[in-house]
Amino acid sequence: MSKHSVLAWSMVVALGGFLFGFDTAVISGAEKSIQQFWGLSVFEHGLTISIALIGTVIGSLIGSQPSDRFGRKNTLYFVAVAYLLSSLGTALADNWHVFLVYRLLGGLGVGISSVVAPIYISEVSPANKRGRLVGLFQFNVVLGILISYLSNYLISQGGESSWRWMLGVQAFPSLVFLILIYFVPESPRWLILKKGAMEKALEILRIINPLNCEEELAAIKKSGTVALENKAEKESLFSAQYRKPVVLAMLFAFFNQVSGINAIIYYAPRIFEMAGLGAHSSLLSTVGIGLINFIFTLIAINFIDKIGRRILMLAGSIGLIASLFLVAYTFYSENFSGFAIPAYMMLFIAFFAFSQGAVIWVFISEIFPNSVRAKGQTLGSSTHWVMAAIVAFCFPYFAESFGGAITFCFFGSMMVLQLLFVWRWMPETKGKSLEQIGDHITMH
Repeated sequence: MSKHSVLAWSMVVALGGFLFGFDTAVISGAEKSIQQFWGLSVFEHGLTISIALIGTVIGSLIGSQPSDRFGRKNTLYFVAVAYLLSSLGTALADNWHVFLVYRLLGGLGVGISSVVAPIYISEVSPANKRGRLVGLFQFNVVLGILISYLSNYLISQGGESSWRWMLGVQAFPSLVFLILIYFVPESPRWLILKKGAMEKALEILRIINPLNCEEELAAIKKSGTVALENKAEKESLFSAQYRKPVVLAMLFAFFNQVSGINAIIYYAPRIFEMAGLGAHSSLLSTVGIGLINFIFTLIAINFIDKIGRRILMLAGSIGLIASLFLVAYTFYSENFSGFAIPAYMMLFIAFFAFSQGAVIWVFISEIFPNSVRAKGQTLGSSTHWVMAAIVAFCFPYFAESFGGAITFCFFGSMMVLQLLFVWRWMPETKGKSLEQIGDHITMH
């Protein structure tokens, strides 16, 4: 019973990840039509594409506040409503400014869901299944991206107003998400620490961990007692006791983006054309990237609780270094015969999905003590999105100014630093309760 209940709750909340991925990628199929429809200038067009990313950064920065104040479940209701209104609003917008407002709202939903959904799943998951269950969030992000590409392709045949349908179709999964949230319980850790609702929390813990629910309740209460003792300091995330998880979260999110992942996702056709491929071949290779991302994310979430987070990251870092330097060398030698660049790119995506892609939301949701978990997740998520914006903004300039060889050498060098970080400083969190992880990391 407990296994199926927790899996069902996690799958419902992971739908927020599906909408996250769909909302992020769907604009790629509509952006040219939108530019033509409203006759947008270069600046206006750039703002139209990036406004959701601005909303995502804002949402990730403020995500901990409603999550701590109103609860994980109520915040997820807001996320679902934001996605629903954004999809309907952008599809029906009668002027550009209204369109921007609704795209911004969708970005807020993405940012807040990247904070709240991993926290919720980590807080209702048994220790031995937590990696796989939180990994469902990233799996759904990748699935959402893939489905949005397929949806855009199918809808694009529908004439000049097809861009409205591309954006509006997201209303259907958004509505399903909104309805299903009703059937998931609140996080027992939030109920104990923020509401003092011990009996209600114990009922949920009995479903999650029927054999040791009383011990788990006691451990969560103990962590709450420590939080109350520190309340005079207002539980500042940047106090000395939380220095280690703060540094781990920020570095993990930083390395996630300086791998070049978003540059490759956003600009794959441009990179392939730089390597001499035609437009048709470039688009075909982009679909291949989406499929590889999906397959290797699925593989990773089946291994994350068996071999651990560190092993995935060590293996992934080595693979990322090799694939990025192979891309750089191919640009340097200008040996663009065949499909060398697409092959190396797909190798990169495979190693990224198997390591950083699958591990980031799991690891950051685990390493902070209960009392500051939402703030810690906000810090990790906002670092991730700020770096995503910087990399996405700078990549075209760097690629144009310095060429593919130097640009990909930079990404490869960053992954060498990531390998050192994982080898020397990243702790293993596999199979430990959230309370054990929080105590271990803050005490060392």
